[in-house]
Amino acid sequence: MDPSQNIINNRGESSDPSFHTGNIYDAEGEWLDEEDDDDMDFEPTTDDSEDVEFFDPSEDPEADFQDAEDGLSGVEIEFSMDDGRSEPVTHGQGNEAEVRETQTQPARATVGRIQVSPTQMMQLLGNAGLRRLFTNHRASGLGALNADDDGEIEDGYGGPSTGRKRRPKGARQKLPPIPSEEGRKLMDSGNFGRNEYYADILRKRKNRLSRRLMSRELGTNVDHPLRLNRLMSQGLIPSSEADTIIHYNSRCYSGQFSDDGNFFFSCAQDFKVRMYDTSNPYKWKYYKTVVYPYGQWTITDASLSPDNRFLAYSSIRSIVCLAPTDPTESDDPVLLDFSDTGNRSSRRRFNGGYSHFGIWSIRFSGDGREIVAGTSDHSVYVYDIESRQSVLRIPGHHDDVNAVCFGDASSPHILYSGSDDTLIKVWDRRSMGDSREAGVFMGHTEGLTYVDSKGDGRYVLSNGKDQTMKLWDLRKMMPTEKASKIDPGHYTTGFDYCFMAYAETGYQPHPHDCSLVTFRGHRVLKTLIRCHFSPPGSTNSRYVYSGSEDGSVYIYNMDATLAGKVNVKDATYRSRPRDPENSTYYEVGDRRGGGDWKTCVRDASWHPNTPVIAATSWNGWGMSTGTCTTHSWNDGAKDDEAEPKMGLRVDERLELDNDLYGNSRSRYNRPSQFRTRLRSQRVAATAEDDEDW
Repeated sequence: MDPSQNIINNRGESSDPSFHTGNIYDAEGEWLDEEDDDDMDFEPTTDDSEDVEFFDPSEDPEADFQDAEDGLSGVEIEFSMDDGRSEPVTHGQGNEAEVRETQTQPARATVGRIQVSPTQMMQLLGNAGLRRLFTNHRASGLGALNADDDGEIEDGYGGPSTGRKRRPKGARQKLPPIPSEEGRKLMDSGNFGRNEYYADILRKRKNRLSRRLMSRELGTNVDHPLRLNRLMSQGLIPSSEADTIIHYNSRCYSGQFSDDGNFFFSCAQDFKVRMYDTSNPYKWKYYKTVVYPYGQWTITDASLSPDNRFLAYSSIRSIVCLAPTDPTESDDPVLLDFSDTGNRSSRRRFNGGYSHFGIWSIRFSGDGREIVAGTSDHSVYVYDIESRQSVLRIPGHHDDVNAVCFGDASSPHILYSGSDDTLIKVWDRRSMGDSREAGVFMGHTEGLTYVDSKGDGRYVLSNGKDQTMKLWDLRKMMPTEKASKIDPGHYTTGFDYCFMAYAETGYQPHPHDCSLVTFRGHRVLKTLIRCHFSPPGSTNSRYVYSGSEDGSVYIYNMDATLAGKVNVKDATYRSRPRDPENSTYYEVGDRRGGGDWKTCVRDASWHPNTPVIAATSWNGWGMSTGTCTTHSWNDGAKDDEAEPKMGLRVDERLELDNDLYGNSRSRYNRPSQFRTRLRSQRVAATAEDDEDW
């Protein structure tokens, strides 16, 4: 196209209404009928506009669209708008001047001319411009440009070959509302804590914790002591100040308290799981360390048996290690091959170099007899520990299964699985004759990173790469018959959470979302970040919480409002010195070798009996190392009088290390085994390695 060429849109007769120039495209992505365009005002567009608006320069004589820096300036588009009173008069095959003269007759039409900059032209030809025009012209031949190989037009929003659905007028609010009305009903139901009444309704004042404690001791409170204790405990949210900072020489991937709170384990990228005695949650004791032999990339998950006697942990292989937690037992872990389904052809000999699928998530059953696993071969496995083989394989997803769990601690029949295909599927082992799921939770527009069950057989929580956390009710799951008619791939954009930043302006709600509440504010980037229900003992089941890529633990009320935030990054910032021999560190998503202090909270665990949160993170210079930090409720105090002082820095065995404080007389000033050990844990970054870790 000649940049100086004037394009004339000549109105002509057509039986196809989509070609009628009385339909005008406005800035909201809608087409206005010609009877609605009499009072239309045209305004100049800007480079930041998503859609292109056309305007009449006569209304703004000072408007200037010249772009001196680009060679495409001077492009003009001339158009005409009929006043609706008569048809235009053309002069056969006359030249351009004749046509222009005909169209500029006052009684016939109004002529407008636009001078378009290169930026505006690219917007017109980009996704927000020309494609949206094509989407609204599906009745014409232009709609074929958005059709698939079978000639069917896809209605999804996302991929490069699909157009977004036309948004109705006035539908500007796309993000879920906060606070959530449904979440408020849950808070009032009594299933998620208890609402606190005002002591002074006029001033909207509530009783302080000290007054509640005094009333309880004096017996002047009319409320039941148990209900009063639960009401007090649910308000004790841990603060950002760290009691203890446990430093590891490799990144931490997960860490959880046992159900009784007496045990804690943390998994790191060096294929080691450290165990701690947390019977006193404010003063931990080192227990033991177990190793995964022949691991690939990292330890992906771990699960503790209900009796705390055994710990199962996995890597990106089909083998799960089962190790005793007794510190006096130093035997090698037992290797459980999940690829062994009892058939001779399925048995694989594990020799440290071969495994035909990896395991992303594992969970013990409530009775401790089985382990469920989500794998990279798009399947869910159930392994029987006594028979030493997988008793069930469910190839029920179309992508990696990143998260699995049992629905009820007292029953092994209900399973949940979350996958990169954006679906959470519910499996009932008692009715799987047709190998189909019992139901589906649909609502995430990107892959799932974690699934957690409340343990009551009803409520489920999930984290997704669409930067949302969702609450689900088993009674409102989508039936299998309905879900089978919906292609979830139509509602995903293929967002790469490892390397891309998620634009909130590009969020589109799922049209078939069946979740109860959507929580947003945290960032699910770089790795499979986890979320949990808060425990009933220490929080009265009041909250849900999640790690975040920005270095914090986000704690939400059930109505999606933010109840609190534990800022791990600020609490640990530069809490260990930089290794002087290495100025470049590995950081996921950063190929420039920045090496600044970075924090990504991958997992967090709330102690079941006390207001303490343990956060496991990728944390350090260039995010090449890891930490496990403990945070307790201290009523906002920056420090306390107890010993040891807050912010204590210790190594993986909970031993004080002066190197972590940058002591001038430490072994950092001379060749040391510490630096050699630290360097040995660094792994070269590749694009292949960054996926789903």
